[in-house]
Amino acid sequence: MVMGITGTLGAGKGTVVDYLIKNKGFRHYSVREFISEEIRKKGLPVNRDNMVKVANELRRLHGPSYIVDCLYDQAKKEGSDSIIESIRTTGEIDSLRGKGAFILLSVDADPEVRYQRIIQRNSETDHITYETFLLNEQREMNGSDPGRQNLQACMKEADYHITNSGTVAELYLQVEDILGKIKEYE
Repeated sequence: MVMGITGTLGAGKGTVVDYLIKNKGFRHYSVREFISEEIRKKGLPVNRDNMVKVANELRRLHGPSYIVDCLYDQAKKEGSDSIIESIRTTGEIDSLRGKGAFILLSVDADPEVRYQRIIQRNSETDHITYETFLLNEQREMNGSDPGRQNLQACMKEADYHITNSGTVAELYLQVEDILGKIKEYE
């Protein structure tokens, strides 16, 4: 099984991924890490602006689904259940759906809760004000080009939706519920 995960900034995508890795044996393929590696190759600082810029450049040069296609190919070679984190464009979804069995999860939560989470995780792209957080999200929320970020459209296309404004235990219960539904249809 190859899953993708999309959602808003700080919603808990990484927590879902960690759960699937540790408890269900999933392999993890990260769009963020793929792009970060490309940024480092260019000698640029890894920050959200460069993430968007380099990702859009790769998609423009190689096609809207280039990054996830590379990750999907790696996942298929491994041959185990896999999750690709973070799907951000409709072009990526179209390509992944065209490859066969693919399931897309979306994760969302209240903006203030999500901002507090990103401050706590303290990654290299998370040192921002609440206002910048909201502006970054707005920039990535809508777009008409299938090769550019459009979180809103991606979340609408998800097969399963998780609202993660509660506890981690509640999040895990939602993941288990979704996995149970997926197994019913296999």
